[in-house]
Amino acid sequence: MPELYLVRHAVADRRDSEQWPDDSVRPLTPDGIERFRAVARGLRRIGVEVDAVLASPYARGWATAEILHEEIAWPAPEKCAALEPHGPLSTVVDAVRSRTETALALVGHQPQLSELATLLLAGSERAMRLELEKGGVLCLRFAEPLEAGAVALRWSVSPKILRLLAD
Repeated sequence: MPELYLVRHAVADRRDSEQWPDDSVRPLTPDGIERFRAVARGLRRIGVEVDAVLASPYARGWATAEILHEEIAWPAPEKCAALEPHGPLSTVVDAVRSRTETALALVGHQPQLSELATLLLAGSERAMRLELEKGGVLCLRFAEPLEAGAVALRWSVSPKILRLLAD
């Protein structure tokens, strides 16, 4: 059964319309980068491997996906416009359905990733409240074809736990 990993981007600079008038270029903080490197090592320690990584083209999402590639040799990320913040969930679901990999990672933003997980697990993006922490990872398993409400939650791990597992 295919697995889908939802990875929320690492800690980024605060929203500041003067410093970052274009929110898509807002970067990760140096501390966010370092802490997410440990998150990545925690993922390696528990044996998470993927066949492909789709990432938001926003700087903070893209940098998070690049850390996964650099730190634990996940595949180089592919830009996925569907993962831009506030994009329709239907385009993300379509992007996943178009893939043939057995293990696929999506690197993106809140609230989109939590709403996607809710839609896939419960059949409606508003059926329950999920919150994926910055740097957190959630693993879903599904039978093909991917259908809303027909997905199983395998696990969800906070960044703190992954960092503790890192070394």
